[in-house]
Amino acid sequence: MRSLRTAAAAIAVLVITVSACTTAAATPSPAPASVAPPVASAPPVASATPSTAASVAPSPSAGAAAVASIIPVPSGQLVFAGKLVICSDIPYPPQEFFDANANPIGSDIEIGQEIAKRLGVTPVIQNSVFDTIIAAVTAGKCDIIISAQNITSARIKQVDMIPYFQAGQSFVVAAGNPLGIKVQNDLCGKKIAAETGTTEVDYLQGTGGYKGQGLSAACTKAKLPVINVKPFGKDSDALLALQAGQVDAYFADSPVAGYYTVQHPDQFALSGLTLGVALEGISVPQSNTGLRDAVQQALVAMINDGTYLNILKKYGDESGAVTAADAMSLNKTQ
Repeated sequence: MRSLRTAAAAIAVLVITVSACTTAAATPSPAPASVAPPVASAPPVASATPSTAASVAPSPSAGAAAVASIIPVPSGQLVFAGKLVICSDIPYPPQEFFDANANPIGSDIEIGQEIAKRLGVTPVIQNSVFDTIIAAVTAGKCDIIISAQNITSARIKQVDMIPYFQAGQSFVVAAGNPLGIKVQNDLCGKKIAAETGTTEVDYLQGTGGYKGQGLSAACTKAKLPVINVKPFGKDSDALLALQAGQVDAYFADSPVAGYYTVQHPDQFALSGLTLGVALEGISVPQSNTGLRDAVQQALVAMINDGTYLNILKKYGDESGAVTAADAMSLNKTQ
């Protein structure tokens, strides 16, 4: 496995320096209750490349009840015995990102760590490209995915998805919203950036689960110019394109969009346009039903004893909390 390396501090823009994630013990740093952990002097956002797995020591959440008993995972259901390898596309704060020491943190990361703890195994974070993240889990490169994945009909044909969070979709614009993007038709004719493989790109283009109801097609129907969709392989690159003035807006899940604007109000703002709320799921290969059921049981227990909500509160994500009933509704698309 390779060693950790951080990006050079050259573009003094954003939240956390991101480069390749590699082997390192990573215990999440404490964070304020209101928003995800700010950095005193924020280095630039840079693109994170996929890496080998980074072992992460389990870290109990503040106020978490002691785990009464280990939830067993059937033999042969894990890629590596005694480990839970979690694929996550980093950075996507506040759900998954790197701290100042290049350790993976965020609400998704801590939820994964807590699930591993309750299964009696060691969590291992595998930084993955979102566009190929389902292929990674189905090919046995990781055991589960926790990476802000909306539950869609296309995805549940490939994996089973356990609901664990919900979020809307929002647009980040330059501070002051100079182009006046406030309602849906204001997007028409604009250059909009989003991460490849996300439902945001599908929504803009009218592909995947948004076939026949894409935002660009709505512009055509209204006899307005189509949206110029600008996909980027990494979410951080999409945001950098907005910072550099290469696009007019950046489209992402609401917690992520809100995080960037809170961290850098002098550079970014929310447009005020938020689209439909969708459930996000923990993805598990359909062949690994024993692992799926154990993960689901651990998540439900976390929700019931308050550990889950405590994690979300650390990163300002509590508005996206789901119920135990939601978590028990496998492959629920809302």
